[in-house]
Amino acid sequence: QVQLAESGGGLVQSGESLRLSCRASSSRYPVYHMNWYRQAPGKQREMVARITKSGTTSYDDSVRGRFTISRDANNTVFLQMNDLKPEDTAVYYCNVDLKTPTGWDLENWGQGTQVTVSS
Repeated sequence: QVQLAESGGGLVQSGESLRLSCRASSSRYPVYHMNWYRQAPGKQREMVARITKSGTTSYDDSVRGRFTISRDANNTVFLQMNDLKPEDTAVYYCNVDLKTPTGWDLENWGQGTQVTVSS
């Protein structure tokens, strides 16, 4: 029902920046909220940032002030990551919430993109 194409990961040094992007193509239901999660080795997947359809944003405390989430009218979501730290190293996943006639479809995930920050 939905295809998610991520890009933008890579290897950077501490203090540098990266920008992730993810384009959502939904053939059936409208895309509402768009989210970025990350999963570090040996840890659970955690939400990093969220942007609603109306543009309201929220962030995990660990990235607030350093990361900025945004989206455009074509259902592409971006994550600008500044002042990266080694603890930001993880696989980053795009996730979108679809609004269905009966509720929500929340399990829509991108393939993941590796972000590695060296000290």
